[in-house]
Amino acid sequence: MINFLRKTREALDVYWILARITIPITIGAEALNRLGAIEAISPLFSPVMGMLGLPAELGLAWLTAMVVGIWGAIPLLFTLVPIATLSTADVTIFSALILFAHALPIEQKIIAKAGPSFLVTTMLRILGGLLFGLTLHHLFAMTGWLAAPVNPVWIPISETLAWKDFFFALAEAMAWMLVILVGLFWALELLKLIGAMDILLTALSPILRLAGIEREASYLTSVGLFLGISYGAGILINEAESGNIAPRQVFLSCIFMGFAHSIIEDTLIVVALGADIYSVLIGRLLFAIIATALIAAFLQRISDTAFFTAAFSAKGKR
Repeated sequence: MINFLRKTREALDVYWILARITIPITIGAEALNRLGAIEAISPLFSPVMGMLGLPAELGLAWLTAMVVGIWGAIPLLFTLVPIATLSTADVTIFSALILFAHALPIEQKIIAKAGPSFLVTTMLRILGGLLFGLTLHHLFAMTGWLAAPVNPVWIPISETLAWKDFFFALAEAMAWMLVILVGLFWALELLKLIGAMDILLTALSPILRLAGIEREASYLTSVGLFLGISYGAGILINEAESGNIAPRQVFLSCIFMGFAHSIIEDTLIVVALGADIYSVLIGRLLFAIIATALIAAFLQRISDTAFFTAAFSAKGKR
């Protein structure tokens, strides 16, 4: 019982950190979206869409995803571009972009609280998404794979909530975040007590080790992989401050989570839109492992001074 009370206090401490980040940034992003600021900037992203073989209009949807989140972008997909003009390959490539880089102001601020540089980790997520999307584009172009017209099982309807309803939805989301976070802390403690955590780590460690992530950071990375950055990095903040995980492992864990997180919920969303599940799930995981491994190899070649100067700040945790 004492352990669970302690974990509840730890969960509340982490929740307070997440709330201070999530609430103001969510409101700010929504305000920018309603004022048309995102739409005004989106034409700058048209050349990138062309490079990926996508309609220029989807630049607005991608920018909306990066600032507001996946749920802000997906209603735009079939309203900006007629569904009849999109192939399964198009939707898969666009899905790859938003899976890698979405809700960046919120998620990257949370990651920065654990120590990794906001700028470095943000750029890696965007560049990772572009590289993965470009790889898919060339693969599909060369093979003709997924060239058939997209056949979504769900077409979201774009709807702007009244401010009153928006704040109600935000309050509801924050309440659920608290419930999930406390439950997650309890679940992890229970898994440790009954020995199930050791089994889970034994199963996942070989995969994560390929990416350069050691056992000390494995279960936190696994939380992010399955539940998302808000929870994985949120718990990582607590562990990073305790000093139980080496800074380079904290950094690699956050990089891996940036490339591959919330793989169940987010994958189901884009597959419902018509994306190819093998590309956005298996392909994404393989990319995350390989890319993180390359970054881990690079980190081994740089000094602690260079690492802490350019990529990691102990002061960023609070």
